[in-house]
Amino acid sequence: MATTKKDIRALTKEELRAFFEKQGDKAFRGNQVYEWLWQKAAYSFDDMTNLSKETRHMLETHFVINNIEVSTVQRSSDGTIKNAVKLHDGLIVESVLIPTATRTTACVSSQVGCSLDCLFCATARLKRMRNLNPDEIYDQVVAIDKESKLYFKRPLSNIVFMGMGEPLMNYNNVIKAIEKITSPEGLGMSAKRITVSTSGVPKMIKKMADDEVKFHLAVSLHSAIDEVRTSIMPFNETFPLEDLKEALQYWYAKTNEAVSYEYVVWKGINDSQKDIDALVKFCKYVPCKVNIIEYNPIDDGDFKQASKESIQQYIQHLEKNRIVVNVRRSRGKDIDAACGQLANKS
Repeated sequence: MATTKKDIRALTKEELRAFFEKQGDKAFRGNQVYEWLWQKAAYSFDDMTNLSKETRHMLETHFVINNIEVSTVQRSSDGTIKNAVKLHDGLIVESVLIPTATRTTACVSSQVGCSLDCLFCATARLKRMRNLNPDEIYDQVVAIDKESKLYFKRPLSNIVFMGMGEPLMNYNNVIKAIEKITSPEGLGMSAKRITVSTSGVPKMIKKMADDEVKFHLAVSLHSAIDEVRTSIMPFNETFPLEDLKEALQYWYAKTNEAVSYEYVVWKGINDSQKDIDALVKFCKYVPCKVNIIEYNPIDDGDFKQASKESIQQYIQHLEKNRIVVNVRRSRGKDIDAACGQLANKS
């Protein structure tokens, strides 16, 4: 049954304080509730044990907490964990815990489905149903932090916005979620441990620079030739590489922060010398590093992993031009948790 109650986590601390004063109570109760909601990630008013039963009942009559629920958990042979996350309206997104020897990374979703149309990505085949709220993004991080402590005996160390959706198409909510994640009144994580990955929305990259964000920027590039990029990422027609280049130069001028390029090499698509030369040239525009990512098939044969020789060619030419390059081996492939595979098959 649809509820008319407001989600209490949509309120600021000031609004909570004002609410309690209006109820004839003390303003500091608002601080207590805010702490329960964010620092302690309480999903029930009954958990708020330093409030009287009457106060908890009063909150229950006015508000709801639209928390997520981890409905299924899949564990990969390499330790990766994938959560199917059920939202309050029954829609589902996926998030992933990626462990290594030294860190645990949460890969979180920002939209149900995706606004963009990258042909190699399973998520893009789901129509975008809605943006996630800040608390729904926050909850994914809380859930993965708990799993990290449970299974790996250490707290979450890093967060990447590389799950379902285009984060910059849900900019305000992503920024609000990051503010809560980094606030001492929230999870208190350093913004330097957060990376927001975009397919490249020039206007929003400039907005991030103007907003002086402190997290890292990654761009899913995959080709530095317009025709090739448009053939695999059709939205490139609207946001061509020239606009992206200009936005990234603006970003660097404002933030002094290097950019990471995520780059998959496919057989017969972007594995020629011409493709390599174009990438090397693009990398000269702003300080950057390149992450070459292993391709994860999504059921059809249009896209095939390039040969080891082609990838080696990329590495050699990038290094020769003093561009930092890493090859990322994909994690969680056996549970469809790797890059580009999140599609709610569960």
